[in-house]
Amino acid sequence: MKSHKFRNKILKFVKKLKVVTTSEVAEKLGVSWNTAEKYLLDLALEGSVQRMKKSGVNLWVIK
Repeated sequence: MKSHKFRNKILKFVKKLKVVTTSEVAEKLGVSWNTAEKYLLDLALEGSVQRMKKSGVNLWVIK
């Protein structure tokens, strides 16, 4: 249940800001960077978001 809630919050946040970093998502959700990255990678695997690497930073956009 918790993961479903986080997924929806992440998708809403990315849609609103267009491009976000893992750190921004972690701060918004109040979780660690690693937890945010896990959720974002799961969303990328299912095709909801896309990851772009830039200068050592992961950027996330809605796919």
